[in-house]
Amino acid sequence: MNIKWLGAAFLAASLLLTTSCANSSTQESNQNKKENTTNQSEAKSSAVETGNKSLANIKVLATGGTIAGSSDSDTDTTGYKSGSLGIDKVIASVPQIKDIANVTGEQVANVGSENVDNALLLTLAKRVNHLLKDDKVDGIVITHGTDTLEETAYFLHLVVKSEKPVVVVGSMRPASAISADGPLNLYQAVKIASTKEAKGKGVMVTLNDRIASARFITKTNTTTTDSFKSLEQGYIGEIAGELVSFYNEPTRKHTTESEFDISKTKELPQVDILYGYQNDQKYVYDAAVKAGAKGIIVAAVGNGTMSTEAIKGATDAVKKDVVIVRSSRAGNGIVTHEKMDDEHHFVSSDSLNPQKARILLMLALSKTSDPKKIQSYYEQY
Repeated sequence: MNIKWLGAAFLAASLLLTTSCANSSTQESNQNKKENTTNQSEAKSSAVETGNKSLANIKVLATGGTIAGSSDSDTDTTGYKSGSLGIDKVIASVPQIKDIANVTGEQVANVGSENVDNALLLTLAKRVNHLLKDDKVDGIVITHGTDTLEETAYFLHLVVKSEKPVVVVGSMRPASAISADGPLNLYQAVKIASTKEAKGKGVMVTLNDRIASARFITKTNTTTTDSFKSLEQGYIGEIAGELVSFYNEPTRKHTTESEFDISKTKELPQVDILYGYQNDQKYVYDAAVKAGAKGIIVAAVGNGTMSTEAIKGATDAVKKDVVIVRSSRAGNGIVTHEKMDDEHHFVSSDSLNPQKARILLMLALSKTSDPKKIQSYYEQY
């Protein structure tokens, strides 16, 4: 009888111990979940507005790029992975932002800018226009990879329907680098977007203490931090310390003055860029037309000069209702409208480089395929 009682007691004790361990494990698991939730909330709070009514409300839309890039080595400035950090972490790396604006972040995409396509351009532009209709949003900052930053900025410059500041920013070094330029660039972008004087200037680009119009800025170097320049037309402003100064106004049509509206656009027409070089051939034009191009930008030599073979290819393309725009691979200068343009029904790109000429042609083709009308767009925008 005593043996049976002892066995029962031992069994009961074992069950109590097992239950206690299970409860302890459950409590520990719940505590871990609670701590994780708290940590996530704290991390998220770094990207939410401070609620200071005396400060501007700025929305940061993230698309990825070097500014959100990282590497295992803090001296690696070229072999990093773009878009590896989320916007919360990017904003949290610049805690000083809370002193100049109420900032909220939103991840629109997280890619290297070489992978920004037409669909993402439309998504981003529509989101920007939607947010700017909100009275609680005073301005927008867009983080972007530098490789195609100027194209996205110019696209937004033509389709945003607001006078509120929109600033596109990137960096030439990843967030993990010893002397990463992203944090200061982001701080300055928010500073610009919070400035009343920035209103009505169209979409701006800022890196390396400069403020440029999206129309006139371009990337000029593969790796240096001073890569973005507006060599011919100049910058519209600069930042020195905490001082934001504007000196020039963009003279071409943009934003609220633009007639391009993508609110109902689901797809942009295919426009390809063909490079001019010695011994270039007609077949590249034939291939582009066969692939479905509705427009072709010629990154021609010099002042938009095209070889005999290139002219043959372009002329045949025009006969198939493809619009041909002569730009230049030179990087700077105006491609002047010449007699050959009228003879062959070509368009000249004015001072737009090939990549920006493509952006304008996509939008122009959404309205017309008349070369004369399209030529007028290049003279206005």
